[in-house]
Amino acid sequence: MQNLRFLVTGAAGFLGTRLCERLLSEGIEVHATSRARQTSRNHLLRWWQTDLLEYSSVQRLFDEIRPDIVIHLAGQVTAAPDLSLVLPMFHSQLGGTLNVLVASTKSGCRRVIATGSSTEPALDDAAPTPGSPYAAAKWAATGYAGMFHALYQTPVVVVRPFMTYGPGQHGTKVVPYVINSLLQGNTPLLSSCVWEVDWVFVDDIVAAFLLAATRAGIDGCSIDLGSGTLTSIRDVVRSIVQLTNAQIDPQFGALPDRPGQRTRIADTEYARATLGWSAVTSLDDGLAATVQWYRSQLEENREVEAPGHSYATERVAGTQEVRLLGRGACS
Repeated sequence: MQNLRFLVTGAAGFLGTRLCERLLSEGIEVHATSRARQTSRNHLLRWWQTDLLEYSSVQRLFDEIRPDIVIHLAGQVTAAPDLSLVLPMFHSQLGGTLNVLVASTKSGCRRVIATGSSTEPALDDAAPTPGSPYAAAKWAATGYAGMFHALYQTPVVVVRPFMTYGPGQHGTKVVPYVINSLLQGNTPLLSSCVWEVDWVFVDDIVAAFLLAATRAGIDGCSIDLGSGTLTSIRDVVRSIVQLTNAQIDPQFGALPDRPGQRTRIADTEYARATLGWSAVTSLDDGLAATVQWYRSQLEENREVEAPGHSYATERVAGTQEVRLLGRGACS
């Protein structure tokens, strides 16, 4: 895989950061896009400040890089049902994906990995209804990916990460929000948190992406990436309380539940059959590693803020959601 040139869109986000770190650790050349200007001291990583909604910019990017593998992670992420999100989600999730698919097809990439969402309607739903503008846009993007494979032989694979968590996730997401609140002595204000979801550790998702990048015979497939086990958000919050040794009771019910949430679980058999992949990190181990990471970050920040102290760090510098999606499927 070291001879392959990777292009990762949305590389400054939660999942993109972790993925780039893994690729670079294996000596792989990585080209990464971000809307904001980024820098790197690693000679294998080159950042491109690119607007994926402008097709001409995307095509120029592909013409210059000539990537072998494209991993498309970019796009605004929110499962809120607000009307104001309809057009932003359409442009960000669907428009950007179509530009990447067209450019990938024209440039002759070996593999394109499009990132779907577990919030998309299940493949076997008799009357599928997306629960948010984000879910609808992701669902449409998955449909287009299947069309590109069927009509233009684009070597595209759709992977759908379920409720991904781990080190480096944005602080507004439930796991880091609860961890940071408890470590700083604050009471987390939460909804009822009774919703059961399929949790999966970020490093397991990264491993699945790497398999999807080179696995033969999976073009046109749509593959769930999850643990196959449901655990309520409330139980995860309680586990975090224990791991942080906090003497604080989270306030469940302080916020309203989001409407339209549906319990879905990943089709793990299909991921094993197509990728030879399954999640290997237990929820307990993943949460422990995540708590330790955020604890370390808080300690580093305290050192930075301490009088007379100097501290410098550098990181390479996101997604989440949640399904039985029926089976995974190939178009």
